[in-house]
Amino acid sequence: MTKKIFLILTLLTAVFAEDRATYVGDKACAECHSKEVKEWKGSHHDLAMMVADEKSVKGDFNNAKFNYNGIITTFFKKGDKFMVNTDSEDGSLKDYEISYTFGVYPLQQYMIKFPKGNIQVMDIAWDSRSKEEGGQRWYHIHADDNVTAGDVLHWTGQNFNWNYMCADCHSTNLKKNYDVETKSYHTTWDIINVSCEACHGPASKHMEWSKTPHKELSNKGFALSFKNKKWKWDVNTKEKKGGTDHQEIEVCAKCHSRRSQLDDDFTPGDKFSDHYLSTMLAENLYFPDGKIQDEVYVYDSFLQSKMYAAGVTCTDCHNPHTLERKSKGDKVCSQCHSEEKYMATSHHKHKEGGEGASCVSCHMPARTYMGVDSRNDHSFRVPRPDVSVEMKEVPNACNLCHTDKDPQWATDAMKKWYGKIPVGKQNFAHSLQALRSNSKDAPKNLYEVLMSDAPDIAKATATAYLGNYPSKQTYTTTLQMLGRSDAQIRRSALQALEAFPPKMRMKKTFEMLNDPVKIVRIEAARQLAAFSLGEVDKKTKDLLEKAFDEYEKTLLFTAERPESQLSLGVFYTNRKMLEKARMAYEEAIRLQPQFVPAYINYNEFLLRSGESQKGFDILQKGLANVPEIAILHHALGLWYVRNKESEKAIVELKKAAQLDEGNARFSYVYAIAIGEKDPKEAIKILEEAYPKHTGNLQIVSGLVYYYKQTGDAKKSEMYEKKLKDLQNFSVR
Repeated sequence: MTKKIFLILTLLTAVFAEDRATYVGDKACAECHSKEVKEWKGSHHDLAMMVADEKSVKGDFNNAKFNYNGIITTFFKKGDKFMVNTDSEDGSLKDYEISYTFGVYPLQQYMIKFPKGNIQVMDIAWDSRSKEEGGQRWYHIHADDNVTAGDVLHWTGQNFNWNYMCADCHSTNLKKNYDVETKSYHTTWDIINVSCEACHGPASKHMEWSKTPHKELSNKGFALSFKNKKWKWDVNTKEKKGGTDHQEIEVCAKCHSRRSQLDDDFTPGDKFSDHYLSTMLAENLYFPDGKIQDEVYVYDSFLQSKMYAAGVTCTDCHNPHTLERKSKGDKVCSQCHSEEKYMATSHHKHKEGGEGASCVSCHMPARTYMGVDSRNDHSFRVPRPDVSVEMKEVPNACNLCHTDKDPQWATDAMKKWYGKIPVGKQNFAHSLQALRSNSKDAPKNLYEVLMSDAPDIAKATATAYLGNYPSKQTYTTTLQMLGRSDAQIRRSALQALEAFPPKMRMKKTFEMLNDPVKIVRIEAARQLAAFSLGEVDKKTKDLLEKAFDEYEKTLLFTAERPESQLSLGVFYTNRKMLEKARMAYEEAIRLQPQFVPAYINYNEFLLRSGESQKGFDILQKGLANVPEIAILHHALGLWYVRNKESEKAIVELKKAAQLDEGNARFSYVYAIAIGEKDPKEAIKILEEAYPKHTGNLQIVSGLVYYYKQTGDAKKSEMYEKKLKDLQNFSVR
């Protein structure tokens, strides 16, 4: 690089840096916005994280003792320091100084600094509720488990690491700064809590505008304005006027969502999906009907609602500074919904003023997380006890109150009241359950969701299943979904496209490298890394390298996580960077010895490298750390098959099928392994699996084959008909 070019680049960098807004802190905001700052003071955002001192600490540190499965933790003070004596990384009791407090109500957690910059959040928390509510006590986040040192849920481990798990949402302009080489953190923030600029963006340009308000700066120096709402509610006509604008919601979604972080460069006004990968209605996170199951933090629930579709935003119901509802109880609903109509007994069919008459109780049923934290479902759905009748694991709002009755009683009551079961907007429970269980009706159910007025998040969830049923029809549908406006649907379509032959998807996958949204581009890059691209022109090569670089950077951003190291291992393997791949797999296992996918993929890598014995050793290491995991036994069984040790193979394949009866593949492979010597036993295995997997082609074709082998023509013909019915869909 010449000196002249270097000087030009230096000047350009300085210009861009000068043009970029910087953070100034909430004290600067208070000069003009005293009302808003006063409201914010004492809010959950203000108290999101604090230095541990007499003012911030709520817990009992007066030599209080807490017994967790025989481990005695003591909370005490040493001078001005708040201390705890508790189980360490190796299980021994050690003294630690509390550095920071986390949150304030209904619980408060405590944080401890470690030498490598990692800050760990204790799993023993203070219940801040009143004594009357059962609070003012120490309790363990995992009270029903027995979490000890080395467990993935132990407080000294990765899942209680503040830098990765929590920091981005509890402080303003946080930079994680994980160093891959030293395996240490150098995390920084501008403001310790969730301050004004966490939502409004860096304010230096706004400060500049405030001194010269005539200056031409859009949104008064901010990247966005929350006053630019595109719709308003007419209190006289009770109608919404204007369009929809979800930019505000995406600012809230940064923290109030279950998501993966792709970088720490998000600034209010950015596209959420350029910096975060949100979950869909995934199994174990959401019930099949879309209601909250695990801790999912509102956003993806709200995306399911009619309110979101209509343009309602978070601040229509919540004061953005106090974070409280704008009105008490159901009064917040009557900002838009007529009290005369919806608070009447003719609507809710309950005693006026009672719990059953409450909008929130019926349409926003709550679940409790972290032991004491009750959170409302924000999908605003119609109660569906009929779904609970068919899917017993799915709760419903009616029986949360009527605990002495069953879902059938509630269903009958609703039919009597309304003459039918009101279904509401989120009417996809049966379809999603069919897709999850791979039933024979799953393909039909998939299209029922895609062709309905279901919310986009439900369609994105269903779209990902298209690849499970590869056919001309699903291929065409997948291509159509790649053109949808919703980025999550496009990403799901790309994932579905991966199930089709390379020649049917390479061109389209390559085109998606130009998608305007990052989550789609990096998915395309991930898939293209596996292609043998041959000779390409410079323009194509440059585009690919740019895409691969963007994808790799997202993985390196979370290089302290075993999941990211696993993905790096696969990526480097595909790109023939074998030494880097080997290091990534080994790092994944080092980071979390219980992380099963790392053992599976590393074993496959070693087998392809001709290192069969090392692959065997890796599987044995995995089983030593997590012995009762089906897929490890399955992989070991396949290793024995390859090495012609059939008796040992059958033992391992049987173990896998027994440990995970819900996995059709495990049952099928076990049946095939045993069927060579005992076809009748293979039939027994497949018949036991069939009711759980009526739509699985392998299970059904296996039954056709083995019934033929045993001479049972009647049963063979019966399953052959079922197989043809399934295949008929696949050739449409």
